[in-house]
Amino acid sequence: MDRVPPGQFVTERFPILTYGEEPRLSPEEWRFELKGLVERPLSLTYQDLLALPQVELVRDFHCVTRWSRLDVAWRGVRVKDLLEQAGPKPEAVAALVHSYGGYTTNLLLEDLLHEDVILAHSLLGKPLPRERGGPVRLLVPHLYAWKSAKWVRAIELLDHLELGFWERHGYHWRGDPWQEERFQEGPIPAARIRFQALKRG
Repeated sequence: MDRVPPGQFVTERFPILTYGEEPRLSPEEWRFELKGLVERPLSLTYQDLLALPQVELVRDFHCVTRWSRLDVAWRGVRVKDLLEQAGPKPEAVAALVHSYGGYTTNLLLEDLLHEDVILAHSLLGKPLPRERGGPVRLLVPHLYAWKSAKWVRAIELLDHLELGFWERHGYHWRGDPWQEERFQEGPIPAARIRFQALKRG
């Protein structure tokens, strides 16, 4: 199928893969920050998130362990809209995503700006369950699923690439399933990303 990246197989199952313990966090306890190299840092509660313009998406979900689940329905808020509120500074080119429980993952700013990258609070028409990253997770459907950080609590904009948890353990710095970017081979292009920051500044 043209919609299935190379090396992936389609499944109707939806495996749950988590490193470490699952944080126990109610919607009332959840807080989110958009911070770092932004003009106007944001802080949101769960109710704040629900009050923002919502989007409903149906997207395929690709795990680095080689399974793909097609046509997964999500609801949430576009990260692009939040970034427009916060105003990234010119030198911002990358982000470190922080989760409750200590997990981190890195993304390029250009990846966060995709229209279908959202803070998701609903899955398949129901509130996002804890084992899936609830009450809120990041969804980055064009990259491998480890980039869609569960239990997200902050996105921190940076002027450089700072590797997250799995990236420090050998996973690819970006994770494009269509390029089979599962594991890092060769140098990480930190110098190129810094050069992008200089050009934007």
